Amino acid sequence: MKGSVYLLSLGAGLLVGILYALIKVRSPAPPAIALLGLLGMLIGEQLVPIAGKVMRGEPLSISWFASECVPRITGVEPVASTSEEPAKPSKS
Repeated sequence: MKGSVYLLSLGAGLLVGILYALIKVRSPAPPAIALLGLLGMLIGEQLVPIAGKVMRGEPLSISWFASECVPRITGVEPVASTSEEPAKPSKS
């Protein structure tokens, strides 16, 4: 499902690009170098929480990176893990 959203976005972009070419209009999108700079900014923002964990002596794990950093870089919320045990009812 997640991959289909990216493919749909790519398809829409290709369609608009073709339309722009047919009517001979220049795309208002920033050049690729600017987009790479924005990606660098998103990745750079995640270096601060990583450095904080390292300085506190906490271990870095792939699961932590996937749940905390990747959503902020990609803008896609992580999928809830199905391997977790269901919550136990609290005793009142």
